[in-house]
Amino acid sequence: MNDNRRLGAALGIAVALIITATPTPATAAPQRFEFPAEARRQIPLVQAASTIRHTVDPAANTGYAGLEIQDDRVVLWWKGAVPTPVRRAVSTARRTAPVQISGATHSLHELRTAGAKLRTAATTRIKYAVDGSRVVVDMAGTTGLAATQIASVGVPVEVIDQGAKVLTSRRDDWPQWKSGADQINGNSRCTTGFPVRNADAEFILTAGHCGSNGNTIRDGVGEFIGTFTGDRDDHDIALIHTPSGSDNLMYVGGLDSNVVTTVEGWDWVFPGEYLCQSGGSSARDTGGPVCGLRVEKFNTDSGDAVEARQVDGRPAVRGGDSGGPVYGPSASGNVIAKGINNYTYVGNNTILGFQDFGTATRDYGIWITD
Repeated sequence: MNDNRRLGAALGIAVALIITATPTPATAAPQRFEFPAEARRQIPLVQAASTIRHTVDPAANTGYAGLEIQDDRVVLWWKGAVPTPVRRAVSTARRTAPVQISGATHSLHELRTAGAKLRTAATTRIKYAVDGSRVVVDMAGTTGLAATQIASVGVPVEVIDQGAKVLTSRRDDWPQWKSGADQINGNSRCTTGFPVRNADAEFILTAGHCGSNGNTIRDGVGEFIGTFTGDRDDHDIALIHTPSGSDNLMYVGGLDSNVVTTVEGWDWVFPGEYLCQSGGSSARDTGGPVCGLRVEKFNTDSGDAVEARQVDGRPAVRGGDSGGPVYGPSASGNVIAKGINNYTYVGNNTILGFQDFGTATRDYGIWITD
């Protein structure tokens, strides 16, 4: 949800006055952000899962169901015989953390096929169980749609209703542009996502619903950041072309804090993994990032989003956080890019919906700026 309330009726006057002043930014030196213990404890588990995931091609490996991080191990769910290259990757991963291979009743390919059939029958959100046991149909507040109306698709179907989806749309950043800062588009505010580049230029990765191609994007005091481009409505991500560059730093303090940390790179997301998000509105309300976000589900619809739940029952995301960074800890004490804030649910804002960085790099051929 883009947050228009902060700007108020006096936006034009207030911004005009601020823009005329020459900002004097404080020095932003990289500092380590102290992740919660449960996230730090998972570092070797995430590294082991990543070793396997970089070998698995879900499209080609039709027996693959999912990779899950449990309390003390990584679990690879697979239907049928596990191919030799994947077994070799598992052996390598076991040098880092315990890995268990478990049998899946259905593969991810089968669940996606079933989900495609369900989408032709009703307007719903489709998710899958990482263990290959079932498809999850979210009624999304749809009236008049009963569980008994869900068609038989050859796999178990769980029906839930989390309510209607709500898009989740620091103050004075400066070139080179960083992650987690205010991102203003007209009267709406989002949060800058990760600084990225391709072979030709540098960008900020953000949420697609935060603008349209060609929009001018400014920071919280009206300074020009760049131009909205590459809008992918299907995956709800986009790029902001930044002629003055982007930096692999991310804000982790409050609204007026200059505390930043270094973004070392990106990695895949795994169910069971604990992550944090550093949206601007959450920083205003809490003085820092929101952590304790445990990954639960990967949606199988065309949006291909990921969902995490805040384990302490606190708000996972707020209006104005859209586009902001979702990340995990690196072994060196810095952060690893995981995704971009997108949405929550009416009446259940303990859930964060985000687009994973793996999807973004496939869409754009990008990597984290260094």
